[in-house]
Amino acid sequence: MKKLKNEKEWVKKAIVEGVKYGEARGAVEFEPTDSAHEKIEYIYRLLVHDKLIHPIPEDQISQKSMRHKLAIWASKKE
Repeated sequence: MKKLKNEKEWVKKAIVEGVKYGEARGAVEFEPTDSAHEKIEYIYRLLVHDKLIHPIPEDQISQKSMRHKLAIWASKKE
């Protein structure tokens, strides 16, 4: 897994975009108390379900790998 340049910034953008996408789709309503870890996991699973990103093999899913996938997704949206 090759690290993206400015990956932390891309992850932040992915969370913002993912929250907008999920709420616009009517699939979720995030609370201000939801942690970044919860948002990342939910957004990742929603994007996989909607076939916007390819899934990570089940035995390789981790917070780090989900963050990386979302960062790639956000960088391609720009």
